[in-house]
Amino acid sequence: MTQLTNAYMTENCERYIPNPTIPKWNQSYYFNFYDRKARLGGFIRVGIMENLGETNGFAVFFMNGKPLFTRVNMQLPYTSDRLDPGLEVAGVKLTATRPLQTCSISIDTEDFGAELVWDLRFPMGDSIALTKDGDDAIARELAYVHLEGVCNVTGTIRLRDGKTIPIEDGGFRDISCGPRNWAGVRHYRLAWPIFDNGMSCVAVHAITEHGDSYQKILHDGERWHSIGRLEEEIEFEPDDMGFKFVQWKAWDEEDRLWEFTGTPLFRWQFPFDTFVMVEQMMEFRLSDGTIGYGMGEGGFRFPWEGNGN
Repeated sequence: MTQLTNAYMTENCERYIPNPTIPKWNQSYYFNFYDRKARLGGFIRVGIMENLGETNGFAVFFMNGKPLFTRVNMQLPYTSDRLDPGLEVAGVKLTATRPLQTCSISIDTEDFGAELVWDLRFPMGDSIALTKDGDDAIARELAYVHLEGVCNVTGTIRLRDGKTIPIEDGGFRDISCGPRNWAGVRHYRLAWPIFDNGMSCVAVHAITEHGDSYQKILHDGERWHSIGRLEEEIEFEPDDMGFKFVQWKAWDEEDRLWEFTGTPLFRWQFPFDTFVMVEQMMEFRLSDGTIGYGMGEGGFRFPWEGNGN
């Protein structure tokens, strides 16, 4: 697919990686978190498409199910900076303070501030490499390398009235590089839960121009596992885009069944011209009652082609 090796891209994923042969070559950095005590969370992403001369980014925070801060910029000028050693996009500063381990994000406006740190609980797993279906449909359209990590998230949020809210809970982050051709994806749905018993997973089902494809890995508290089989049922809101209720079943490489359900706490939409990501923070529950939190997301190509159900 490319002259760059996966080992090289993985090792350098937070740094500058060029590939002039792919018009929609992308490097992206994504973060989310949810603090259950404060009932406060957020989604932050930066995508850099060097050969198109574009940068996109968003930072959306919420509390008690309502927005706190929303900054969405989907077609900014190109930046040559990367997470390592650091970059700033539309006032959102992101810095790899310890490469492939710890990252800080800072926002400082008159009405809102955030000083947060994502620190990995264990090494990141590559959900492309660990998905063993012999199917590269997602890789051809969305990424050659997609590193996932479960993090402790700490820091503070500052509100307009000067109140400071401490954050100390969990969140996901990912790093990816490769093509990013949203036009090649008809629809996808995903779940990224982090459960209190240490289990977390990346469950992605995408319908692309090349057929159904998956990213699917699971961490059982000890190590990353590939997922042999994945099933999901999604109940949508009346607009056919937001998740009302989800149920996922994952059988890992040892044939253990992990089954969980989820309901949304907050929802926001991020447009990419003729594609939209619908991002939701979810409360999840394993079949044994263990609680978890994390993202549930759907993506939809326009003109409208349905939600995959």
